[in-house]
Amino acid sequence: LWRLGYDTMRSHSSTKSQNIVIEGNRRLAAVRVLIDPEIAQNNEWTLPRITKERRESLKILPVFVESRENAWRYLGFKHVNGPAKWSSYAKAKYIADVHSKYAVSLAQIAQQIGDGHRTVQRLFRGLMVLEQAEREKVWDRDDRSRSRLSFSHLYTGLDYDGIGKFISLKSLDEETKSPVPKTKLKELGELCVWLYGSKKAGTPPAVETQNPHLRQLDAILRNREAIAALRDTNDVSISYEYSRPASAVLEDTLLSAKRSLQKARGFLTTGFDESEDMLKVAGTVADLADDIYREMERKIDGKSRNRSRR
Repeated sequence: LWRLGYDTMRSHSSTKSQNIVIEGNRRLAAVRVLIDPEIAQNNEWTLPRITKERRESLKILPVFVESRENAWRYLGFKHVNGPAKWSSYAKAKYIADVHSKYAVSLAQIAQQIGDGHRTVQRLFRGLMVLEQAEREKVWDRDDRSRSRLSFSHLYTGLDYDGIGKFISLKSLDEETKSPVPKTKLKELGELCVWLYGSKKAGTPPAVETQNPHLRQLDAILRNREAIAALRDTNDVSISYEYSRPASAVLEDTLLSAKRSLQKARGFLTTGFDESEDMLKVAGTVADLADDIYREMERKIDGKSRNRSRR
């Protein structure tokens, strides 16, 4: 069955209202091709053979005729949590359209489509942030570096404290069309570029994947030195190191060095060609390891002596 909306279009040649298919448009297009084989021939499509009687039966189709306002509940359930699911951006756009056009609260929309109120609020806020960035001309989605707009990067990231505080994001419950204050529009533009890049500037997105890049971006935006590094490098992995405690960086570096040396030890028999240069490299590694060990040992001994004096 097709669901028609009758309140959105008028004929260019007359003032008579026309119905528009708002659900089942692809099925209707398929029927039109079956009825008129010439369309398929012109596009070099292969069609199944059907009888003349079957073709005639397709010329009249059953439909529901109702306004878009009355149809939003059906469409929302089908495409948000039903069999024909939309992308996160399409869901957010649908939620925002219903909310603004028909004055339906986000709580009502959530109840109707079978989704959580918080999820609906998150999708709505993500779209509002995106549209605010464009409205305020601090970023434009047409300038993004990748063809795909990874909307989930934005609406997921907005839940993180570091990202939210960086742009002074308003709470979910405010449900506003301008979630970012005017004083933070520059930072909003920066965030969008880090998430989606900029073709004009030749800048790729700093966040390629949600895991681990989005979490790393959140940690970076909690630390001034890390933010400065990100602005300079546009590299999340490098900037992330500035956001971490020195003790954590040292531990990870030592463990990484240990793994590399264990790997080198495994290739020693078959990989060492008795090269003097390679032997010198190994000697340098040994000297560095000794220096690090002696310095760590000295600090531990110094603390032990201080304790004994007390």
